[in-house]
Amino acid sequence: MSRNLTSQPPSPARAIPMARSMCWHCQSEIHGEYLCGRCVKVQPLSKELDYFTCLNTPRILNIDEEAVEQTFYELNRTFHPDFYANKDESEKAISLGNTALLNAAYRTLKDPIQRAEYLIRLEAGSAKEIRTAPPADLFEEILELQEDLEEFRSLSSEDGAETVGKLRAKLQADRETLERRQEQFKVRLFEKFGVWDSLQRPSVETPEIRAKKDAVLKEMQDILSNRTYVRNIVNDLIEATG
Repeated sequence: MSRNLTSQPPSPARAIPMARSMCWHCQSEIHGEYLCGRCVKVQPLSKELDYFTCLNTPRILNIDEEAVEQTFYELNRTFHPDFYANKDESEKAISLGNTALLNAAYRTLKDPIQRAEYLIRLEAGSAKEIRTAPPADLFEEILELQEDLEEFRSLSSEDGAETVGKLRAKLQADRETLERRQEQFKVRLFEKFGVWDSLQRPSVETPEIRAKKDAVLKEMQDILSNRTYVRNIVNDLIEATG
């Protein structure tokens, strides 16, 4: 990979939020170019740059995956450390920092669940971190399941194969039910993607639109919270019953 990359020239500059308004090397003005127009030195991306802007996509959830991937590879050809192996330490450090941000952005946006979680944090702030919570309509069933799981873990060979087998079968059936519920959460989440994207179309955000956005963010947060809780229970069941 490194030989192929170093044989390719950097891509032409594209406007993108940078860390500085002047080139760190020649002090020329920078207007969003990630390569200085005068000395062609690579410039550091802004640490405040969000992943959607980094990959040149609107802040929507049904992204154009092909366009995002194309942007990722375009920037990767410019920032990849292999291009800067023979450069000074400043350029090497900038290359590594830009590449780390780019990779984090691509990993996050290419996965729809991570994309939704990131959007919620971005739009609603750190107070909206996704926390696990049991689905209200499954609360009693999950309490019973957890009791059965603890009982299963405490069983020994002295309890008899029939007792162990019956409880294992019950837990496996519960696991299948929860796995179906996981898929239902995913379907509901993806439905909200379209609602969010439709609210991003107006050029001016009115108080009414902002309120609708906040409501959708809250709905997605609740879905993700319930889904994560159920996923953790499923993982516990898999670990216990095989």
